[in-house]
Amino acid sequence: MGQVEATTERIVTGKPEDVFDALADYRETRPRLLPQQFSEYEVREGGDGEGTVVHWKLQATSKRVRDCLLEVSEPSDGQLVEKDRNSSMVTTWTVTPAGEGKSRVVVTSTWTGASGIGGFFERTFAPKGLARIYDELLAKLAAETAQTAQ
Repeated sequence: MGQVEATTERIVTGKPEDVFDALADYRETRPRLLPQQFSEYEVREGGDGEGTVVHWKLQATSKRVRDCLLEVSEPSDGQLVEKDRNSSMVTTWTVTPAGEGKSRVVVTSTWTGASGIGGFFERTFAPKGLARIYDELLAKLAAETAQTAQ
């Protein structure tokens, strides 16, 4: 079993604090950003950053659906961490300045992968698939924050 990692990043219009606030808003903004691979979305506790508990199902492939129950923390400024209570998956969102009125958003998911041949395929293909899903989410975030910045 090895560690699997998927990372995606994008420069978006908007001040870092505004972009971070949009990502940390699990009640209103986050549901609008989720691509079709997410279903059964539900905020169970909180709803704004630290202390939020949120549930969703993530359909990574036609056969693979991950039932996620995430606990949200904010370990440092501009950083949002989602730890899945149902697996080893941890997703970290980091928002930093990227020039005047722009922000860099980096999302990294890590988890303990399977062993054997299944693990090989997981380490080979899962990061690309998850990166595509998060790239779509970041595109929606970019559209959302561009509207807000106007």
